[in-house]
Amino acid sequence: MSTYVLIHGAWHGGWCWQRVTAELERHGHRVFAPTLTGISDRRHLISPDVGLDTHAEDVAGLLEAWDLTDVVLVGHSYAGQVVTEVAARSRARVGHAVYLDAFVADAGERAIDLLPEHVAGHYRESVDGPGFGWLIPPRSLQVLGVTEQADLDWLTPRLSPHPWKTYLDPVSAALPGDLPATYLDCTDWMAVFAPYAQRARDRGYPVHELATGHEAMVTAPADLADALRRV
Repeated sequence: MSTYVLIHGAWHGGWCWQRVTAELERHGHRVFAPTLTGISDRRHLISPDVGLDTHAEDVAGLLEAWDLTDVVLVGHSYAGQVVTEVAARSRARVGHAVYLDAFVADAGERAIDLLPEHVAGHYRESVDGPGFGWLIPPRSLQVLGVTEQADLDWLTPRLSPHPWKTYLDPVSAALPGDLPATYLDCTDWMAVFAPYAQRARDRGYPVHELATGHEAMVTAPADLADALRRV
């Protein structure tokens, strides 16, 4: 039995992993899927001060409170930053890092600078406009590769604005060199994170492709769960 800690990306919450959690638990694994501060069911805690440090503390605190060790720490999208930061702070509790279509950062790199220039520009415009200067409004799910109406209907009302500061805060260190890591590359969309799949290859991490869009936990949960079980 393995212990998985699944960290959602921007605009989501721990709820987005329900389909994957069911698959992993069906095979006897233990799964935690926390919601990060200021988002979704914890949106009542949002403020301009919520940053990457806040989210890293969310996860590090969970690992400590539950006395979890040798966890498979999975980060989707933005949460690649969280995985990297948590692994640097709580190395003794993490057994494997998994980047699911996510940022793989070096020390000092910010999420906003890791996005393609045109996507980063869209984020900045959204923050300056409907985001009131400190929030990132949810992006179009169709842009992220969600095509089924049932999935759109399930996801759309559950998304909430994401704290902008998390994209401006740099990670304090790269992933520890002695920590095993795997990259899961979602190939059936605009491939915003393809450079980080390549960075993972360059670092010697195994890279596995998933033929689905960015929201793999919703659009291909069984395939994603199988990939996670093979880690």
